[in-house]
Amino acid sequence: MSVFRFQQFSVLQARSGMKVCTDATLFGAMAPVAGGEKVLDIGTGTGLLALMAAQLGAGNTTAVELNRATFEEARINFGNSPWAEDIHAVHADIRDYAAYTNERFDLIISNPPFFERHSKSPDDLRNLARHTDELPYAELLHCAEQLLAANGKLYLLLPVMAVQQVQKEAEELELFLYRKINLKGYERNTAKVAALLFSRIATGFQETTLTIYRSDRVYSKDAEGFLSPFLLRFAPRTRTA
Repeated sequence: MSVFRFQQFSVLQARSGMKVCTDATLFGAMAPVAGGEKVLDIGTGTGLLALMAAQLGAGNTTAVELNRATFEEARINFGNSPWAEDIHAVHADIRDYAAYTNERFDLIISNPPFFERHSKSPDDLRNLARHTDELPYAELLHCAEQLLAANGKLYLLLPVMAVQQVQKEAEELELFLYRKINLKGYERNTAKVAALLFSRIATGFQETTLTIYRSDRVYSKDAEGFLSPFLLRFAPRTRTA
């Protein structure tokens, strides 16, 4: 059984097309949760981001997942967590969900499919998780605009090569990029993904870069600061007599 264990919860990931990875975990750890927000996780997969938002203090979280098997696995993960009453799993296409719900969210988070027009894996679940065929960026943005509260924030993890396109499409919906955090593995690397924050209000733009590792398997101080409440390697050690 494939299980990834964190300090306060565990993630069963046998059925999900995308497993727990460093980029997604860091993205979740950096989520702009101040406390008490109503959060929507689009394409929850294993439920990782919803669980991390709950640990950060979200008031309640709705986690929408299209694939039935993956949805069932996420629901198990939520039920086994300390926040079983605060996270609601929904089996639906986000476009259908946006059409019928009256809910509006303070924070929408998504680690959406990354690749358009690229060669595909033989694994159907992995294809669904990694490609935009099922939910193009423009449709994701349209759904987010429908579901976002007036003062809400949209938080996305995207490949750097897609940022310009997504930023333009978001502005057409009056969603404005105001923070971009480029994530790169080592100082010598070029950033391949970025964490993006959008709001309905056009404000100043800030761009920074976060280096994840300072040496092999050793996190940078910045990354450690975000990940230390989550990863087991940073859990306080219990003293024995």
